[in-house]
Amino acid sequence: MKYVVMIFRGLDRAWTEADEQGLGRLQQLERELAESGELISSEGLRPPAEGRIVQIRDGQQVVTDGPFGEAKEQLAGYFMVDADDERAQAIAGRVSAAIGDRVELRGAVI
Repeated sequence: MKYVVMIFRGLDRAWTEADEQGLGRLQQLERELAESGELISSEGLRPPAEGRIVQIRDGQQVVTDGPFGEAKEQLAGYFMVDADDERAQAIAGRVSAAIGDRVELRGAVI
């Protein structure tokens, strides 16, 4: 089954040496998952200020530049993996350990 491991980051957090080390651990995990064939994709995401909301209203495309809402955290990146439930949870645990914070694990709708 396909799962996404979503990585969140506080909007007010400055980049630290610990973050740099966590990034190295995530890159190592990315290599391991690619070698095992479990990795579908993995990306870091640009900040919300660089995002856009795209929607159709009355038949016309409306584009709104970010940032959006009063969120304290942002989706900062993700790992998309193809694994059974137990393995996906173990991968999410490794991502959480690498970044030193919680992550969200969601399975794909089949």
